[in-house]
Amino acid sequence: MKGDCIVKKLALILVIIGAINWGLIGLFQFDLVATIFGGGSQEGAFARVIYTIVGIAGLVSIAFLFDSNKE
Repeated sequence: MKGDCIVKKLALILVIIGAINWGLIGLFQFDLVATIFGGGSQEGAFARVIYTIVGIAGLVSIAFLFDSNKE
């Protein structure tokens, strides 16, 4: 069960990072992930890896909606 908790926390952290990044894009047209990992371009290979990992974390987080465990 401890590993499950680590996965949940990691997914939540990644979803929060994604949400902050989207907020920055929406408010200031500034993509923090692309700036840090792709040299300011969303086409950077490493930035695309980060986007993919954050997207997977979002999909994993969908399961939290249906999780009946109260931690």
